[in-house]
Amino acid sequence: MRIAIVTDAWAPQVNGVVNTLRATRKQLRRMGHTVMMITTEGLRSYSCPTYPEIRLAYKPYARVAATLDNFAPDCIHIATEGPMGLAARRYCLSHGLDFTTAYHTRFPEYLRSRFHLPLALSYRWLRWFHGPSKAVMVPTPRMQQALESSGFRRVVQWSRGVDTDHFKPGPREESSLSRPLYLYVGRLAVEKNIEAFLQMELPGSKWVIGDGPMRDELERKYPDVRFLGSKPHDALPGYYNCADVFVFPSRTDTFGLVMIEAMACGVPVAAFPVEGPIDVVEEGRSGVLNHDLTRACFEALTLKRSAVREHALSYSWEAATQQFLRNLHPVRENRLVAPLPQTSAI
Repeated sequence: MRIAIVTDAWAPQVNGVVNTLRATRKQLRRMGHTVMMITTEGLRSYSCPTYPEIRLAYKPYARVAATLDNFAPDCIHIATEGPMGLAARRYCLSHGLDFTTAYHTRFPEYLRSRFHLPLALSYRWLRWFHGPSKAVMVPTPRMQQALESSGFRRVVQWSRGVDTDHFKPGPREESSLSRPLYLYVGRLAVEKNIEAFLQMELPGSKWVIGDGPMRDELERKYPDVRFLGSKPHDALPGYYNCADVFVFPSRTDTFGLVMIEAMACGVPVAAFPVEGPIDVVEEGRSGVLNHDLTRACFEALTLKRSAVREHALSYSWEAATQQFLRNLHPVRENRLVAPLPQTSAI
């Protein structure tokens, strides 16, 4: 099939959405499908408020429309709700084409944390955006239930995976480290609830990998924590393997791909028992979930790294991409054709 994926999130951004889309594209091409990523690359853009590293396209409709016209996809998937997603939605509706969407991020909760915007207002807009979609893809059963209870229709599951050849147990740095080592990987922003981790009194060391609007403030406030900044995807396994426990303090993530990456390296997770961790972590085997995050950290230290790794092996990008394919919908019922071999480097 010829599959167009439209997204506001793409390289050089480093986040779970970008990693998910890159892995999905790779698997789709391996399966013989031709994939066109329609991104902000080459377009005029501006910084997303409070997310300066994220560039939003300025008036992208003409480019999106021309690209879709030229590519003539069998299926169109809109991955994000930003300007690129809005342009693709407008194109599909004006041309009478069906499409699917994804719900990667709990924006209503983030907007409430940052700007005190009422949840009802944000969810109303999201219901409007996703309303015409033939399938709204979400990563977990609990996220599906949450959206359905908020009035979303045609919500389906699209899980996530991990490259277990890349994220795997490896050498552990032992010199000059005060053990145990507790690691956080993710954005440094209020919605990630990172201070729940930084405020804890834990023996050993704390490392933080990532960047975001709170970084300068947090570095001043927590001088004993080692802030390492953003790291490329290829370098992350080395840092995961150094850690004794991976701490995931967020209460609003829809999935938390970094948890699977850490577990694939054999690192147990300590997290709150909320949506995301509940669906990803096997309690007492690959991590510990507790409303007392300090206790979760201590108990996670007792878990066997081999068992943690074994649990992570159940998440594969091949299985997740097969699920994605089943969720896709032809732009028109009579346009869908047999799968085409990958013949170009689109």
